[in-house]
Amino acid sequence: MMRHRLLSLSLFLSFALWGADRPNVLFIAVDDLRPALGCYGDKTAVTPNLDELAGEGILFERAYCQLAVCSPSRLSLMTGRRPDSIRVWDLGTHFRKAVPKVVTLPQLFKQNGYHSQSIGKILHGSGSPSKDPVSWSVDPVYDVNRDPKFRYATQKNLKGKGLKRSASESAEVPDETYMDGLICKEAEKALRAYGKGSSPFFLAVGFKKPHLPFCAPAKYWDLYQASAIPLPVHSTHPEGAPELATRSWRELEGYVDIPGDGKLSEKKIRELRHGYYACVSYVDALVGRLLKQLETSGLAENTVVCLWGDHGFHLGEQGLWTKANNYELSARVPLILRFPGKIKAGKRSEALIELVDVYPTLVQLCGLKTPSGLEGISLTPLMEKPGRTWKSAVFTQYPRSLKSHRHRGPGDVMGYAIRTDTHRYVEWREGMDGKVLHRELYDHRKDPQEMKNAAGLKQNAETVAGLAEALANGWRGALPSDTTKP
Repeated sequence: MMRHRLLSLSLFLSFALWGADRPNVLFIAVDDLRPALGCYGDKTAVTPNLDELAGEGILFERAYCQLAVCSPSRLSLMTGRRPDSIRVWDLGTHFRKAVPKVVTLPQLFKQNGYHSQSIGKILHGSGSPSKDPVSWSVDPVYDVNRDPKFRYATQKNLKGKGLKRSASESAEVPDETYMDGLICKEAEKALRAYGKGSSPFFLAVGFKKPHLPFCAPAKYWDLYQASAIPLPVHSTHPEGAPELATRSWRELEGYVDIPGDGKLSEKKIRELRHGYYACVSYVDALVGRLLKQLETSGLAENTVVCLWGDHGFHLGEQGLWTKANNYELSARVPLILRFPGKIKAGKRSEALIELVDVYPTLVQLCGLKTPSGLEGISLTPLMEKPGRTWKSAVFTQYPRSLKSHRHRGPGDVMGYAIRTDTHRYVEWREGMDGKVLHRELYDHRKDPQEMKNAAGLKQNAETVAGLAEALANGWRGALPSDTTKP
């Protein structure tokens, strides 16, 4: 604990002395991005820019979101508090309804003399949760967009109706035809301006791909041979899993080329998986442009780059598509940090960490005072020693309605999940603290794809009891003993 406090004090003093040379932050959010990147060992992905970024900083192998759907995950990260604390579990609730005076991550930087700017999808992509004027120095750009002409490019889709037309699209168009290309162009413009100024900046750039629809310029589809993209290893629901665990959120089913019952042909599965990877490569190229502009503007050496995905994504594995569940593929996310001279290049950590840890980490890296009430811990000790003892578990949750495919508020049933080094354990509770209706247990040593719910096996009774106790003890009980507890 003392060593951690001394490290925090050292960072604070060194950056405080910099004054106007305080480090900048380039904060890059990528929507629906699971670790489908070459640097994470994905042999299909073509992601040279993100791979290079990872090689220049630290990559966290096992980072997890707090609730696997956009708004709750993002608002949890941006406030440094978990969904139950900010009382955001759905897409329509603003965090300030429950915690009106909370200081968001960009707001804290703004209060400390930073120019805080948002381009693209950061808080959310629509409705009141996407807006929080006090967080930004200037009005956000492209934070909300539901205009089909920036979602689609082919004549067939442009002549369609509604927000959801085809679930994927390949078009011979420039990057700026789609919204993410426009977001990148605006962010490049901002970086050029920052290069001429003197104030430190917190620039949040939110790319909307690889979120559905999987639309990307044809050159990114052409990076892949369709037949070489593997099909899901397991395409059925996990054995013994309750319906609450495997229920479709019906996001994919809303597109015109997807059957209402969600049953897809092999051809359509291949097309969708191809489209997802094309969108990942599209975003990779755009991130590469931002990093190049950061360098060209003379800002790279004094800028913390933080790239993260808001939650994972299913592409047919476990018989599931998109997110909105408690499984590994929806909960695990990429997280990469680069800070030349302060984070040694080429580091990787297998520690269990959470997106709620990003807030205190960036605050400490930039030498600011960490506010009280945060429910994550700074990852800076892992940057010094990636293999050190860390959290014993991380926590994810997902609500369900008993009347429909989608929930409102906390739903009727809350699924609370704990992920340890070896297991994922889930309790589906009536209400938020009522009786346990169902349990799930997946042993990652034997079942890394989480295909057999082993909670009911007699030989696992002791394991279930231990994990149930750890889940009841909550996130504070999982913190490492040698770090300052929030």
